[in-house]
Amino acid sequence: MSRIPALALSLLAATALPAFAAGWSYTGGDGQTVTLDDVPVRIIAHQDAAAGLIPLGIRPVGIYANSAVGEAKALQGLDLSGIEIVGEVWNEVDIEKAAALEPDIIIGEYWPLDVTFSGSANVVAALSQIAPITGPLQGDSILTLIEDYEKLAESLGADLSQPAIAADKAAFEASLDAFKAAVAAKPGLTAMAVTGGSQGLNIAVVDSASELRDFVSWGLNIISAGNPDARGYWELLSWEVADKYQPDLILVDNRYAAMEALQAEPSWPLMLKAAEAGQVTDWPAFWLRNYAAYARELDKLTAAINAADADLTP
Repeated sequence: MSRIPALALSLLAATALPAFAAGWSYTGGDGQTVTLDDVPVRIIAHQDAAAGLIPLGIRPVGIYANSAVGEAKALQGLDLSGIEIVGEVWNEVDIEKAAALEPDIIIGEYWPLDVTFSGSANVVAALSQIAPITGPLQGDSILTLIEDYEKLAESLGADLSQPAIAADKAAFEASLDAFKAAVAAKPGLTAMAVTGGSQGLNIAVVDSASELRDFVSWGLNIISAGNPDARGYWELLSWEVADKYQPDLILVDNRYAAMEALQAEPSWPLMLKAAEAGQVTDWPAFWLRNYAAYARELDKLTAAINAADADLTP
């Protein structure tokens, strides 16, 4: 009977080891790698992360949101049945309810300007006590963010070959082609992204919003705030000086009731020519996380571009 040398046995064991080794690791947007003994199954996700993962077949056991789930644009149209809601107020989370779900991991997004994951620093600190927190970088493009969710979902066991996923991407690509054509047909058109109300008008910093960066990369000329606040997202103008910038088309943050608040402000049509002309549409501010939602929002923006007078302002 032949004997295998001890060294050969050691090499065989070392070679065979990966086939039996279970484990999961993921390097988040903060640059830190989370390693677990097993692929996480029980996931608590921030509303935006849930919007990125659910269409790919990964359903969290819990969601924490910035506001009432019914108001969360990112979650509209998604099936949330069977998912526990552990937070619906900014800076608050029901940590006992979250802990009772026994999560393997918390998934959010890393926001570089805020130097934290999704939700307030207090919420992130509380959730980090019950499970590791990680997730992709909220970075330069919604498209790269969606791709990051695809990689994350695949590592969690998602089958990305599902027909519904391919259909969503095809719908987005058709919407993108129409958007590019509309922009190309009106090279002189300028746009500006805003929010605001009685306190004044907030002008968005283009480089701080991934979807605005996408729109610019596809040819739309968006005026960016020239004097942003310390956080780097907005420039606040009082209504007395709200005419500082004059776009042909205004994009209004559609997460909350900004459109209604601005339309109720008497200075709105007096200070902005585009508001007076009715050249105003939605801006999907900071919440797009999947192809289906992106296609819907691009279609609305394309319609507004097609209808706009590109020579409204000098």
